[in-house]
Amino acid sequence: MKNLGNLMKQAQEMQTKMQEMQDRLADVEISGESGAGMVKVTLNGKSEMRGIKIDPSLFNSEDAEVVEDLIVAAFNDAKAKAEQHMQEQMAEVTGGLNLPPGMKLPF
Repeated sequence: MKNLGNLMKQAQEMQTKMQEMQDRLADVEISGESGAGMVKVTLNGKSEMRGIKIDPSLFNSEDAEVVEDLIVAAFNDAKAKAEQHMQEQMAEVTGGLNLPPGMKLPF
């Protein structure tokens, strides 16, 4: 039973660390860009958009579709970076605990 008690204590510690990590993710800012830096999107660590910068030269274009595509690409770039950052933070919290494929924390 001593092992079960230690396991429960470790699980509680991991849960506390995960909550702290999630709180810190809200303060992290990660930027993605597209069009050689003409469109930049900033997200927090929870993949919530915090800002967007668009080079003024894009507004001279008659083709709004290009700008829209660049915004989507910049957002996706920032989101991929945010997810990578979150995975790195999770690896720290879980001590490199290998989870089954497709299983992500937090649940």
